Amino acid sequence: MPLVDTHVTPNHLTTVRLLIGFAGGLALARGGFAWTNVGAFLIVLSNFVDHTDGELARVSGKSSRIGHFYDLASDALVTVLLFAGMGYGMTSSQVGDLIGLAVSPLLLGTVAGIAVALIFFLRMRIEEMAGKAGTRQASVGGFETEDILYLLPLVTLMSGVAPFLVAASIGAPLFAVYVVIDYRRVVHRTRSAQETSHAWVSR
Repeated sequence: MPLVDTHVTPNHLTTVRLLIGFAGGLALARGGFAWTNVGAFLIVLSNFVDHTDGELARVSGKSSRIGHFYDLASDALVTVLLFAGMGYGMTSSQVGDLIGLAVSPLLLGTVAGIAVALIFFLRMRIEEMAGKAGTRQASVGGFETEDILYLLPLVTLMSGVAPFLVAASIGAPLFAVYVVIDYRRVVHRTRSAQETSHAWVSR
């Protein structure tokens, strides 16, 4: 990797990813076909850069606990900005015409964003208790679930932001419920293991 023997650290790349994602969220919030597509491109670019910090950390040996959680926090923030920006940049009629209800798109974006933030937070907690294996995402052909964001430009080019946002406002909370259940399972298993360990020590 070209950056291995430089002063660039994984945290630098994470910060670049965060700034690009922030710009993408702002572009989406501007609304309109052109700005929405610019925002989608920036979000995809941000997602691509997100893969470089971990690779640099692995190859250069510059990994750190703080850097890892900074990476996860940046992932969460960019995703929240994505949905909030989408919601802010849309009109109520765009969503209303789709689902037949007068629902604020900003509300839908906020719901999806909060659900995603909760998912990332619980994943961090699960990782603290069960290690990285406990938060490993499902993958198909080497692609993880979050890589679906690479399809975002297709969504915006086809003017599919409204259905995408509606689907996210439903799917993200449902997945958050699943993660909450998984978190409770890990907590219970961890406590049981600790109690068993203490019982053996006290003998």
